[in-house]
Amino acid sequence: MSHHLLSVDSLNRDRVDHLLRVAARMEPIAGRQKVTRVLEGAVLGNLFFEASTRTRVSFNAAFCRLGGSVCDTTGFTFSSMAKGESLYDTSRVMSGYCDAIVMRHPEQGSVAEFAAATHIPVINGGDGPGEHPSQALLDLYTIDKEFARLGKSLKGAHILLTGDLLHGRTVHSLIKLLSLYDPMRLTLVSPPGLEMPAALVDLVTSRGHRVEVRDSLASNFSDLDVVYTTRIQKERFTAEMSETFAGVSDDFTIHKRFMDQHCSPSTIVMHPLPRDSRPGANDLNVDLNGDSRLAIFRQTDNGIPMRMAIFATLLQVDDVIEKDLRPVRWFVPAQTGTLDR
Repeated sequence: MSHHLLSVDSLNRDRVDHLLRVAARMEPIAGRQKVTRVLEGAVLGNLFFEASTRTRVSFNAAFCRLGGSVCDTTGFTFSSMAKGESLYDTSRVMSGYCDAIVMRHPEQGSVAEFAAATHIPVINGGDGPGEHPSQALLDLYTIDKEFARLGKSLKGAHILLTGDLLHGRTVHSLIKLLSLYDPMRLTLVSPPGLEMPAALVDLVTSRGHRVEVRDSLASNFSDLDVVYTTRIQKERFTAEMSETFAGVSDDFTIHKRFMDQHCSPSTIVMHPLPRDSRPGANDLNVDLNGDSRLAIFRQTDNGIPMRMAIFATLLQVDDVIEKDLRPVRWFVPAQTGTLDR
């Protein structure tokens, strides 16, 4: 595996499968049954120059679960970049302080530019509308676990990707990862103007997958295995695109009625979060809360073992985890959420 994780393009099938196996070995630690100090003394630099809570804290928690410590910075206002410092200078300086760096930046390609200046492992935590490789890996890990529970196989699976497929960096990375596996059926549904980039559709098709592009959810999806829906990312819209959003109706919203009428009881629902729960947001509806098909919180939980696997692999301690385990000493509840099923 490369000493950076900037794009899923750097991963082949063998490397992805290795990360899935390492993540599974991390489950007792992520689940607060075991403790390890394998990264004791290591420091993570978490550089988030774009708003984030969930992803930033997830990376923090994953590094801390391995025994490391974290230095955080958020936003441009309190960074030296606000004073005109280049990405190169910031990268070189932070490399002297940290043993690994996670970076999120609003501009596509900026994380790769940052990584070019250092030999310290850099993980892309999201670069504008570009990619989000760790999210795609945890999404694939979630699908793998859910399918194992349901007795399903990824080969021949039918997966629906819907929402803002133009700006959704999570679906850009996920569809690339899925394309590494045996042929499956991918249905892409988005409002007009927010379609999946044609280059990604062509890539997946060239690898033998069946891809259908639609502009409506009005169909029978009884054979659907996964619904992966994304938020409409208004913050990335141009003025002209804002007019497009004004015409988006709740026809693109995944809710309990859609699931009950068009999908099977074994269809799982995923979302990269955060979901916009405000009225009129046309995002994943909260009426699915407590529904066993809703996997979004199992999905976020899976982010910890997967990000632990990424850190352990990049820092080359993935083979010594089991030698450094001991039981936890604090109280751990049987389940973390009141509506978990």
